[in-house]
Amino acid sequence: MIFLGVGGNLPCETFGQPRATCGAALQILETRGIRITARGRWYESAPVPASDQPWYVNGVVAVKTGLDPAALVREMLAVEAELGRRRTTANAPRTIDLDVIAYDDWVIEPKAPGDAAIPHPRMHQRAFVLRPLADIAPDWRHPTNDRALSDLLDELPKNQICRPMPDAAGLFGTEWAGNV
Repeated sequence: MIFLGVGGNLPCETFGQPRATCGAALQILETRGIRITARGRWYESAPVPASDQPWYVNGVVAVKTGLDPAALVREMLAVEAELGRRRTTANAPRTIDLDVIAYDDWVIEPKAPGDAAIPHPRMHQRAFVLRPLADIAPDWRHPTNDRALSDLLDELPKNQICRPMPDAAGLFGTEWAGNV
């Protein structure tokens, strides 16, 4: 399966608060032929590494697409730009952040600076990726080390704060986690 991470912590001029911007990003991806097949809950999470910037809204979706990994990344970067993402420094606040977390069992090492690595090189160290991924793929295994998602969750640093948040309708997401 193909998994995408979705997040943001700054308001977007067009869509407002980060939760709405994350939802808009999913809708835009759908219009570009990237079909969402499953999604987990939205989570609010403290910045990693720790800083005084605003907390994030994060989620993970499973998608189907005919795009190869490089083309998928290009589409995601275009959506980020459309939603006001301005790349400045690493770990800076952002209106939207879209990442390929995993693309089936593929392992792709970057060939040049700026190329995407697949699976995402820090995904196994991030609660804001693993917790929403567990909502939709609890039996997933990391393609490079064959580690179970449950083991990766158990090994997360205890100082990472990541908790489910109500969706726009006030629900915590258990009613709509899974296939859509």
